Amino acid sequence: MSARLHRLTTGVRVICDPMPGLETLALSVVAGRGARYEDEARSGWSHLLEHMVFKGAGDRSAREIVEVIEQEGGQLNAATGYERTSFQVRALKGGLDLGMAVVADLVLRPTLDAGDLKKEKQVVGQEIAEAADTPDDLVFELAQAACWQGQSLGRPILGTVKSIKPADPAALAAWRAALYAPDRLVVSAAGAVDEAELLALAEREFGHLPAQAGAPVPPPAVFTAGVAAKDRRLEQAHLVLLLPAPGAGDDDYFPLRVFVEALGGGMSSRLFQEAREKRGLAYAIDAYAETHPDGGVLGVYAGCAAKDAAELAKVTAGEILDLGASIGAAELARAKAQLKASMFMGREQPLNRAEQSAGQILLFDRLFTAADLAAAIDAVTPADIARLAGRLVGPKLSVGSVLGSKAALSAPAAFETALFGA
Repeated sequence: MSARLHRLTTGVRVICDPMPGLETLALSVVAGRGARYEDEARSGWSHLLEHMVFKGAGDRSAREIVEVIEQEGGQLNAATGYERTSFQVRALKGGLDLGMAVVADLVLRPTLDAGDLKKEKQVVGQEIAEAADTPDDLVFELAQAACWQGQSLGRPILGTVKSIKPADPAALAAWRAALYAPDRLVVSAAGAVDEAELLALAEREFGHLPAQAGAPVPPPAVFTAGVAAKDRRLEQAHLVLLLPAPGAGDDDYFPLRVFVEALGGGMSSRLFQEAREKRGLAYAIDAYAETHPDGGVLGVYAGCAAKDAAELAKVTAGEILDLGASIGAAELARAKAQLKASMFMGREQPLNRAEQSAGQILLFDRLFTAADLAAAIDAVTPADIARLAGRLVGPKLSVGSVLGSKAALSAPAAFETALFGA
């Protein structure tokens, strides 16, 4: 069976994706807005709101919200990203009605009590402090800020203690209405779900919402070059290197994914073999793609000895250039196989499947089958890889973020020189 898309008269979209033979289901209610939609004064409000809805919603207290789900064997979670905010339930077969009722309360009817808000700001403040104290979190925040300077994408999803301080219940309620407006809501269920039941429940909870103006659309993303180097007395240096890359809606999206897989996606990848196995420059190194609708980055993360950071950056630049210049048939086939395996393994989990479908609808307003994805991956050619490499390196823009002792701080400059010349 394949997933099917429906639309309520309110604009809320509903996806039903039955997976025969399963005894569990996943429900995701996804708002196609997140931290990217915040202005600087409201930085971190989307994440704070996600915390607050669990403090009380509908006629349930914070404890009752989780207990009513867990006593039926279910699990409840949520996540705030730059582009989306997601509320998720995993449940046993037959748990869709309860799951829908609880999640709808979280999204539509949170209590937003002033006393709870005061306490939750303290909790989020501790979370912000924890991220600052965790090197392999902080180095990514530094890279993000350098990559998207002056833009909401460059600010941490958690915000700052200063930016969340002014939030009060009334302001958060107004932000909730804009962030979770029905035009960008998707109800997505996968696993042991019945289509007729899902549509009836979605209509019950989301079929009578009033029209609501959503948060303003953010301006197009602009990749900005920069260096973020911090001298820290650490046993290991942490390094993030970024290049501008196509967005999720770009024709080069799948060439980007294949390129990343070949570069640093597994133990057979170029970076793992050259930097770790052959040269011993890093214990951990991998490549990744982070894409938004209108732009993205190719990134490399590595943990290494401070004295090796600059050499590791040079090796990374060399592998990017060499991969763009030539990719062999066997290497290309291996990267495609790894990428397809990763995508398809994810699709075997109901929650991943529900989330993927919601993401497809929010980005493309259509659903893609496994065959669609496989065909797009298989269609990538060596010429596509070469063209993509030109787009990655051609603008001569890069970001280098490093956290470690002074010996590591020259790594971003070494990366830039090796890629673009002196």
